[in-house]
Amino acid sequence: MAEDNAITHFVAVDDDRMILDAITSMLEAAGHRVTAFTNSREAMEKLPDLHPDCIISDLMMPDVDGFQLCKFARNHEALKDVTFIVLTAKSYEFDINRAYEFGAHGFIRKPIMADTFLEKVDRILQDYVELSFWGVRGTLPVSGEDTLKYGGSTNCVTMQFPRDQMFIFDGGTGIKTFGDMLMAKGRRNIRGRIFISHPHWDHINAIPFFAPLYRQGNEFQILGANQGDISIREIISAQMDGVYFPITLKEFAARVYFRDLEEEELEVDGITVKTKLLSHPGQCLGFRVEYNGRSLCYITDNEMFLENSDGYNPHYEAKLAEFCHGADALITDSTYTDAEYATKVTWGHSCISKVVDLADKAKAKRLFLYHHDPDQRDEAIDDKLETAQTLLKERGSETVCIAPKERDTFYI
Repeated sequence: MAEDNAITHFVAVDDDRMILDAITSMLEAAGHRVTAFTNSREAMEKLPDLHPDCIISDLMMPDVDGFQLCKFARNHEALKDVTFIVLTAKSYEFDINRAYEFGAHGFIRKPIMADTFLEKVDRILQDYVELSFWGVRGTLPVSGEDTLKYGGSTNCVTMQFPRDQMFIFDGGTGIKTFGDMLMAKGRRNIRGRIFISHPHWDHINAIPFFAPLYRQGNEFQILGANQGDISIREIISAQMDGVYFPITLKEFAARVYFRDLEEEELEVDGITVKTKLLSHPGQCLGFRVEYNGRSLCYITDNEMFLENSDGYNPHYEAKLAEFCHGADALITDSTYTDAEYATKVTWGHSCISKVVDLADKAKAKRLFLYHHDPDQRDEAIDDKLETAQTLLKERGSETVCIAPKERDTFYI
């Protein structure tokens, strides 16, 4: 794999000269080296002596197609560690899965979008998870000049992976911004998973405004905790009942599926997802996502009681720290200052000292403060961040603490 800012040697193979020229132009403009072939048989013969870092190949080519070229590269000793990216107009799920079975690392659809092509190639090369925050507030969205720094949208976090897998966590008002961005970039044939921690309004009320749900060819599965005898499908459908909202589930043009979750471990799009019941009214789930030796935890909403209170449960907190152990990213409920929490006990959210305690015990690499109270303006969030950083320093903790802003992206 290529290192950041390193010059990468690409071999590009496509029988369409215009596409090949476009690929070459964009990669060379970014400072990389490109060897281009319109003849796939010639490319296959010369590849072992070229020692490329990455092969970008079309699928539909005469003589030697992209599948055969990928299989050749994967089985050749000199090429087995080379990154292989499929670039094609074919968007059938069968072909996508087939390419991965042959050993492809990534799949980019034609037509090429100049503003996203290099970004997609880089994501595949670096093999990172793109973690983005679209809403960091809890309970209610807020507005005004004192909320411009962190933004006013409610819960929505996304994780995008090199093979174009897309995980969306919660459907607060931030999900609309994310959907609008996808539409503006012309994204089609989107396949994603929407994980709902629990059905309180700030986690589901913008799902009807997620524009990709109304685009034919897209496909989404909505997964979340049921509430006893009420399924996640019934929960989402009920908030779109005609009494509350003018559009029902029947208006979705995308294929939409539902799945109820318990405390369990499952594989989603080849990625391990673990769930844990959290300390919050009703059924509320936290998520641990494990991908290629990295882990990201999304833990909201969650109340950890102070040690001198009736609700304190050391066994639960120990199990939660174990669930989050070694996380590369711990995104967790940090709603209150300690002073605020004194009057908000049993409201289902945590104070900053308990959040620091969890991150330190779990030995999380990065702690992301999340789900801020709607009464807190930017300055108050700054203060929570400073408090958390000070407490971690006093403990001698190696955890790095961050207060993400709306639209912030991190690479894990």
